[in-house]
Amino acid sequence: MYNAPIRDMLFVMKELAGLEDIAALPGFEDANLETAQAVLEESARFCGEVLAPLNVEGDRNPSSWRDGKVTATPGFADAFRQFAEGGWQGVQHPIDYEGQGLPKLIATPCVEMLNASNLSFALCPLLTDGAIEALLTAGTEEQKQAYVPKLISGEWTGTMNLTEPQAGSDLALVRTRAEPTGDGAYRIFGTKIFITWGEHDMAKNIAHLVLARTPGAPEGVKGISLFIVPKFLVNADGSLGERNDVHCVSIEHKLGIKASPTAVLQFGDHGGALGHLIGEENRGLEYMFIMMNAARFAVGLQGVSVSDRAYQQAVAYAKERVQSRPVDGSAKQSVAIIQHPDVRRMLSTMRGLTEASRALAYVAAAHCDIAHRHPDEAKRAEHQAIYEFLVPIVKGWSTELSIDVTSLGVQVHGGMGFIEETGAAQYYRDARILPIYEGTTAIQANDLIGRKTVRDGGAVAKALLAGIAQTVEQLGQQQGSAFASMQRHLAQGQRSLEAAVHFVVENTRRDPNAVFAGSVPYLKLAGIVLGGWQMARALLVAAQKQADDPSFYGAKIATAQFFAEHVLSQASAFEAAIVSAKGGEGVLALSEDQF
Repeated sequence: MYNAPIRDMLFVMKELAGLEDIAALPGFEDANLETAQAVLEESARFCGEVLAPLNVEGDRNPSSWRDGKVTATPGFADAFRQFAEGGWQGVQHPIDYEGQGLPKLIATPCVEMLNASNLSFALCPLLTDGAIEALLTAGTEEQKQAYVPKLISGEWTGTMNLTEPQAGSDLALVRTRAEPTGDGAYRIFGTKIFITWGEHDMAKNIAHLVLARTPGAPEGVKGISLFIVPKFLVNADGSLGERNDVHCVSIEHKLGIKASPTAVLQFGDHGGALGHLIGEENRGLEYMFIMMNAARFAVGLQGVSVSDRAYQQAVAYAKERVQSRPVDGSAKQSVAIIQHPDVRRMLSTMRGLTEASRALAYVAAAHCDIAHRHPDEAKRAEHQAIYEFLVPIVKGWSTELSIDVTSLGVQVHGGMGFIEETGAAQYYRDARILPIYEGTTAIQANDLIGRKTVRDGGAVAKALLAGIAQTVEQLGQQQGSAFASMQRHLAQGQRSLEAAVHFVVENTRRDPNAVFAGSVPYLKLAGIVLGGWQMARALLVAAQKQADDPSFYGAKIATAQFFAEHVLSQASAFEAAIVSAKGGEGVLALSEDQF
């Protein structure tokens, strides 16, 4: 069972992400709390009733490949039809292209539900969203009209084709070539691997966005262009023509997300796959990063989603599983394991990490909305910079913690967690890809250092630190142990992150090995402190409203205190690992032969 945490989602949207402010932006006037609640409730119904029941089936009966064709898990095609008919692909996309035009802040919890209910299924719409974003940004009007409405309607789906056998994260090694035909089209030749939902039977067509090199293009990443290569050629009237020369030659056998076919695609074995250039030649990587940034945020949400699903199942099991007497002697018989202190610790860790990562993601979504819709250009730029700073943290931190949370979910189940029939193991296996997808955690951390911290001299980071300092001051004006704990640990977290930012800005050019040896700890520190900041803000709101609903707001207060004492308290240790002058030396101390 999956029950979307609608009330918590709405709390974050309203109290932390500023839904009312988003609804005041031009074009978002109807995106108020009432609209948000209606959309979330319908999304929860669809995800809970249609997608969640297929999650285990997809793990046990995954997509299959035969003679170049991929057949999705039984039930997936019908679920995708319902998804498309419900308009869920177009929630945040423009009305001009038949989308619903709602803010990213409202779309984000819908995406969370989608992933929590069925991670494998959700990967197909995730990639389609990226293709839509890239076309809207760099496509011609003709390309937009031909493809975007079909992608939004769910008639077609989209993919992102970067990786090749010799070119993983290093896209400078891309060899796929695009030869002009003389009439504006290109013939594409090459092999792409790890293509999520690269072939399937759920939609009539698949729009592949493909990185390739044109003749005479510069070496390295500066010579990569982006092409749209449909599975079936698209006629001038929008109808589908003959099958294009792109074929799935196999799909991978994976640890998790088994229902999502990960395809090896071969372009051009029979004369060349016809494609068309998107944007300008040699700017393909720039355009593809539009897809990648959209996908990185979405993968971060996947970390939140699978964490919440694992938490829900662990809580349900802990309330039912009777084992051992209480350590305090309060009962002579065995009790439900949720009464044991360490099980409480594990469940509270799962809950706290999930709530903090959700809040950070939703706040980032609100910054994205402001960056796109605020009437003041300076404000748009300011919020765009904050959003871009937060994306690698949302992606990297939320996915890394999902491994911890889903692992704890197995641990709460004890030996039964290691048995596939309970379902706890699937979340752990499914989550393991998330810190790898769309750039590993180290790639996110390197981006956070190089492009997001050093490039502006730490300006955005320092602005966020100033906001944390204001919250620390507000905490000091309140009474109670929860406020005292949060103030103490958030203040230390603020100091630790400030020291790390200073170290990164001052030393990246002087001693890059020392800085990048601590890049992932830097990203995790940022996640813990910024996530803790959102928990502190939630604590302040919950304390004011506790009388309205003691159970709900009391849980907010308790979870915030736990997060402060058990998660934020780790900040100084991360600081030491990052800032220590010998940190880089320790990482690089062993020679290659000594490993």
